[in-house]
Amino acid sequence: MADPSGRFSSRSAHSGKFERTCLGIVVATIALALLVRAKFFLIPLAIAVLLVSLIGAAIDRIVRLRLGPLFIPHWLASLLTITVIGFVLMELYGFVASQIDVVLATLPTYIERGELALVRIFSLLGEDVARGVLDGFRDINVNSYLRMAAGSAGAMLTVASMLVVYVGFLFTERAHFEVKLDKLFPDAERARHVRGILLSIRRSVHHYVLVKTAVSVLTAVVCYVVMRLFRLDFAELLALLTFLLNFIPTLGTIIATALPVLVGLVQFDALLPVLSLLAAIGAVQFVLGNILDPMLMGRALQMSPFVIILSLTVWSAIWGVPGMFLAVPLMAMIMIVCGHIDALRPVAVLLSRDGELPFEDEEPHDVRAE
Repeated sequence: MADPSGRFSSRSAHSGKFERTCLGIVVATIALALLVRAKFFLIPLAIAVLLVSLIGAAIDRIVRLRLGPLFIPHWLASLLTITVIGFVLMELYGFVASQIDVVLATLPTYIERGELALVRIFSLLGEDVARGVLDGFRDINVNSYLRMAAGSAGAMLTVASMLVVYVGFLFTERAHFEVKLDKLFPDAERARHVRGILLSIRRSVHHYVLVKTAVSVLTAVVCYVVMRLFRLDFAELLALLTFLLNFIPTLGTIIATALPVLVGLVQFDALLPVLSLLAAIGAVQFVLGNILDPMLMGRALQMSPFVIILSLTVWSAIWGVPGMFLAVPLMAMIMIVCGHIDALRPVAVLLSRDGELPFEDEEPHDVRAE
């Protein structure tokens, strides 16, 4: 005769697993709803946390510099770093504002040239096709898109203001973070484990941003040289967009390649310069993005390419364009956290490229040593 207590314990175990699964689904649903509904302040908060971490790493690196007995004190390193970043942002704002004025001034001319370019291209498929495409192009209300862009610019200004406030307050809180962490985790082993997770996140994200910034700068400079050789209009603005778009995996590279080609289609009267421009910029993007970038990235972020595309889709659906830029760092944080928790380790393995986690050999020592 079967043991009734055994059947009862088995049913209890299955019931407990079912309850935990349901609870996990409810928590995930609530978290997703909060990410969507509260994105107005969560997006600048996420960017602010990333910026504070990067600024702090730069300051710590400057403080470690030694020129014999001379060294830079922490307050001076902070002042120098913030001054340089502020100067770069001001110059960038002035450049973008001037380029927007140039684009708006030449927009009517480019609309006319665009109509001629469409007729020239689609006339190869027949006059009826060319006429239909031209009619569709003329039905586009450019003024409505300009008003939408102006509204987006105003919203971005609001987000930028919130971002500055967040960065300022987070930077002041940075000095007290370790004290709070010690109070939050009184157990020394638990605190050491949490610091190991934070250290892995910090190393991986910093390495990703550093490599991506270096490769994006190099790509933008080389593409700018190519565009100047072709005497392409708006070469400076297109180079800046190339730098920014290269932070978006795959899709950003495609857009950064397509934008100069579209300008070339409108500017040039023949297709040969356009095809040559496409070949040159495509070669630059391929070599730097598919050879140099993985070589420099190494094993810092060994995420599956499918996971990267999936995260790009998910975070762009949740947070729009900012989600595209934050998709890889956010997924890297999720993979690292899952990799340090035994119950979630299978999730980290699935997110990785080849099942090997790049941080699994790290010793979770004190993050203050970094």
